[in-house]
Amino acid sequence: MDAGGDDRAGPRVPTSFREAIAVERTLCADLAATLPPPPAAPPRLLVAGWVAHIRRLGGLAFLLLRDRTGTLQAVWEGAAGHLPAREAFVEVRGVPRAEARAPGGVELVAEQIEVLAVPSCPPPFPLHRADLPVALETLLEHRAAALRHPRERAVFAVQAALTRGFRTHLDRLGYSETHTPKIVGTATEGGADVFAVDWFGRRVHLAQSPQLYKQMLVLAGFEQVYEVAAVYRAEPHDTARHLNEYVSMDVETVLLAGGTEEALIALERELLGAMFGQVESDAAPALDLLGVRALPDPARAQVLPLQEALRVVGRPDLDPEGERRLAERVGDMVFVNEWPAAARPFYAMPDPRRPGSTRSFDLILRGLEVTTGGQREHRPAMLRRALAARGMDPGPFGAYLAAFELGAPPHGGFAIGLERLTARIAGLDNVRRASLFPRDRTRVTP
Repeated sequence: MDAGGDDRAGPRVPTSFREAIAVERTLCADLAATLPPPPAAPPRLLVAGWVAHIRRLGGLAFLLLRDRTGTLQAVWEGAAGHLPAREAFVEVRGVPRAEARAPGGVELVAEQIEVLAVPSCPPPFPLHRADLPVALETLLEHRAAALRHPRERAVFAVQAALTRGFRTHLDRLGYSETHTPKIVGTATEGGADVFAVDWFGRRVHLAQSPQLYKQMLVLAGFEQVYEVAAVYRAEPHDTARHLNEYVSMDVETVLLAGGTEEALIALERELLGAMFGQVESDAAPALDLLGVRALPDPARAQVLPLQEALRVVGRPDLDPEGERRLAERVGDMVFVNEWPAAARPFYAMPDPRRPGSTRSFDLILRGLEVTTGGQREHRPAMLRRALAARGMDPGPFGAYLAAFELGAPPHGGFAIGLERLTARIAGLDNVRRASLFPRDRTRVTP
């Protein structure tokens, strides 16, 4: 054998995605930055995306091209009779030049257009317009088409930034990201609003939340954990604020130095501040598309006991109308604490200063509850007593209760509904618009 190696070796395997596709693509949002100052010659570029709109003018054709970052204008000279269809996916090679009337003040002078995908039918609604003036049900029925529209997709740029800010801030604080089961044998809240699943002939449930597991992980020595995952509620609602599958952003932490729900409220203020800052940093173009001028300031959020909040809104309970009035009369962000034990799960910590009350809270953001949280009961005897008081069998909670028997420090946490938070930030009137493929009482497709 030749000492130089085996000549029969196969072709070299690319070491990166960019090398594998052998192309340097310019995104629509970056086109303006490619135009060099004169007298330097402009570079030859490759752009790719969907043909959003075509306009003919004499011997010229102007193509509005759309990719994941935005739009650009390509001008095609002398070939107006050989143009791709709207919503075709194309590659365009050409050079940039200044044009004040084009998006970003720069257009691409096309030299070559290659069609990679041809639509077999037109889109169900006009995607080239600034808005989509169609009913919500139509948007949801044709979700993949609707998500091609920049305004629809901007919602999820905001949502992605919120999620990124959530993870980044908690990672910096030393929290551990966790992934708990979504198939459970026991309803977390002890209620009936659970989806039953056949598990090899055994009746189990889709998880209402990771609550019991995240507490067990805190007690297992993780001390502070978070999770971003889908949860399921079999609530028979059909409103603009409810989903039966949604993404819950959960936090749980040991509480030291006598910390109560007030410490958790402080943690959430800081966390939301970081999340909103991430949105302003990463999704400013999306905010502009959505017409969002300013985000709430968590540092200015009010904290009101429930009874005080009820007095302010003039209602017997904090129902949706009460939440709306609270935003009008108090402010964009209101933490409501001191909830009665009857309105909280069995694991809510009783408030020794106020019999019948708990150390728990909700966050009302622009008239909609987006967070529920509080300090948890960490004494196993009290947990058993709380289960008994609600007529709940402690048997199914055996593994959960056993974790507390090993010695449980004070702890607490909260959960943020991602779709509700996104909807409030993006100014949406229905939480379904903040879900890529929403699941509710009637919709399980697409």
